[in-house]
Amino acid sequence: MEKYEEIERSIIKKYRKEIWSKFVKGVADYQLIQENDKIMVCISGGKDSFLLAKCIEELQKHGKFPFEARYVCMNPGYNEYNKELILENAKKLNIKLEMFETSIFDTVASLTEGNPCYLCARMRRGNLYSKAKELGCNKIALGHHFDDVIETTLLSMFYGSEIKTMMPKLHSDNFPGIELIRPMFLVKEASIKAWRDYHELKFINCACRFTEACMVNDDGTSKRLEMKKLIQKLREINPNVDYNIFKSMDNINLNCVLGTKKNGIYKSFLEDYDTK
Repeated sequence: MEKYEEIERSIIKKYRKEIWSKFVKGVADYQLIQENDKIMVCISGGKDSFLLAKCIEELQKHGKFPFEARYVCMNPGYNEYNKELILENAKKLNIKLEMFETSIFDTVASLTEGNPCYLCARMRRGNLYSKAKELGCNKIALGHHFDDVIETTLLSMFYGSEIKTMMPKLHSDNFPGIELIRPMFLVKEASIKAWRDYHELKFINCACRFTEACMVNDDGTSKRLEMKKLIQKLREINPNVDYNIFKSMDNINLNCVLGTKKNGIYKSFLEDYDTK
């Protein structure tokens, strides 16, 4: 048996409960993939997106209906080490990877003001949607997982002064007919790490040219890492705290919130208070 076949088999056998079942449940519960979809699976080079690609492949093999998938990596200006590592991993995992070039890092590097991370994120997203349109895809799949969701929820509360979360799917405002989906929505990061380590795989963690020191290690300066550490600490007190944070966003009691906002329009609880 080839190495990539062992890796594929482990997803639906050894990690069936922790990865495969949760992946399939997320796809079904949130209606992420339909018959005859054409999906552009975005591979950044990290563990999450590579595992997403293998899960999508397995779903094509074992799913109940046909759909197409293209496995695409956008190169924003990776250094040679990162670029080669991505290509090597794609070969090792037997993924038919298509890499296209952009000059995002060069553009961001030329900035003299503004937030480079914000601009980089917007440019990355715009290039991915443009590529999906070029390929005739109606969906873009990203590798965000369960922990990304709860970390985003806490980041919004602690640093954004609002309650919102990462959604399992979104319609594009600027590219009509293209939908963003997150099939790994219910898969925990610990399970992804266990799968990676079991097969002794090495993926890039941070490919940003401006933080080269974190190329294959965690970047200890990010707010997201701060949330990750906080959740780990809270798990020591309450092992179910991550699930409770996740479930709270699916169980909002509108009778007990001061105000809500939809489509940019704010509504205070006082507007309906005397009508009850």
